[in-house]
Amino acid sequence: MSRDATGEEIKKAYRKLARKLHPDVNTAPGAGDEFKAVTHAYEVLSDPQKRRVYDTTGQENGTDNGYGGGFSGQGFGFQDIFDTFFGGAGGGRGPASRTRRGQDALINVRIDLKDAVFGTNKKIDVETAVVCPTCDGSCCQPGTSPRTCDICHGSGQVQRAVRSILGQVMTTAPCGSCQGFGTVIPDPCHECAGEGRIRSRRTLTIKVPAGVATGTRIQLSGQGEAGTAGGPQGDLYVEIRVNADPVFVRDGDDLHATLTVPMTAAALGTVISMDTFDGAREISIKAGTQSGEITTLKGLGVTHLRGYGRGDLMVHIQVETPQKLDAEQEELLRQLASLRGEEFAEGRVGSGSSTGVFAKLRDRLGNH
Repeated sequence: MSRDATGEEIKKAYRKLARKLHPDVNTAPGAGDEFKAVTHAYEVLSDPQKRRVYDTTGQENGTDNGYGGGFSGQGFGFQDIFDTFFGGAGGGRGPASRTRRGQDALINVRIDLKDAVFGTNKKIDVETAVVCPTCDGSCCQPGTSPRTCDICHGSGQVQRAVRSILGQVMTTAPCGSCQGFGTVIPDPCHECAGEGRIRSRRTLTIKVPAGVATGTRIQLSGQGEAGTAGGPQGDLYVEIRVNADPVFVRDGDDLHATLTVPMTAAALGTVISMDTFDGAREISIKAGTQSGEITTLKGLGVTHLRGYGRGDLMVHIQVETPQKLDAEQEELLRQLASLRGEEFAEGRVGSGSSTGVFAKLRDRLGNH
């Protein structure tokens, strides 16, 4: 039975051993202890969590205590119980392959917000393992080839007799001469030291789709680490980081910006040209516009990553009050205040003011 045996196969093996060792059937000295040991081994193997620990560490519970610590004096330990289930002369798996798939790789790439809105092609430098150009992944010096192992004769495994609770049992183990590969490399490639790959820097051009955000990952299949001995390449994951923009703040697929207008323009109304990612757009400021009012430009936001269309551009109006007035300007404003009956104006207290909405939004969202 192999070490990847199913639960049903393990159960059948246990029943076979239990019938052989049960004290009602086997009256040999120590049969009861042997039956208990096999039963305990089955309890470990039939429990997925305990079996995972054993497969990972080679020991029960990740320790080297053995079954209850009670078998070391008899010349066998808990490992022998598993050899009884898994070992024996049968179940050879053949030589292991030198070829292994390469690992996946992850790199971070920074882009500007405009590139996130429309998408872009970006060149990146990647340092990963690539197939050795000298041996082309064969691991051998050119003109040479692997040789069949003289110890295991190409099987990748050797058998040995071990003493167990059931007597002498034949177990299999990877060949120490060829490390289980069944072949040895007498003349490894000088450039890659017999690994079949080397580290190298290369330049890739990646397509960044419109609508990506910070944290979006782009998968490039087969662009990761080259595998050993000519094994296939892993995948390359590109994680996007979007730089903060000095003008626009992103909220989902909408963009927000603030437009500061003079007090007189807000009072009288005007049209102001504003630069957007789509070029200049005219913003209509109606007479009497207040700070905090929002003008929405439909479809000038971020492209939807999944789906069609774009978000909106929300323009927050900020009315600028003049801070320095000359004598003539001050007199004109006093005349205006007099005409409006506001020489001794009083403020209105309430919670409906929208002043500072964009500043609060920027603090909440951050520049991303």
